[in-house]
Amino acid sequence: MRITVKLDGFEGAQSAAFAILWLDKETRRWSREGHQAVEVPDWGGLRSGSNGTMICGQHVEDPICVLERLDFDAPNGPREGLAGRVLWYADGAGVKTTGRWHVQCIDREQIKAEHGVFAGEEDS
Repeated sequence: MRITVKLDGFEGAQSAAFAILWLDKETRRWSREGHQAVEVPDWGGLRSGSNGTMICGQHVEDPICVLERLDFDAPNGPREGLAGRVLWYADGAGVKTTGRWHVQCIDREQIKAEHGVFAGEEDS
């Protein structure tokens, strides 16, 4: 299952600032599909937390952001249109800003990307 999530509405950021992430439930990884005025790595790992889904870096356990109340491990996953608050840890020093997340699309089929962006994946 692959979930497309849009992050936007960040405090103190340009009004057009956004990031679009694909969350892959099977690999427990995410990839950046688009962004503007928000610095987001190309990909990273996903973890479940007590208050939501944690978007982490490639080699760092600390979250880049937390999608509050997004239960990534729910049996059927989240539903399209679901929305909530994102806590963005911009500088890695524990200082956070807030924004919004919104589930745009859910692909329930197994999807094989044309080009793998994750370390260790081979292009077919």
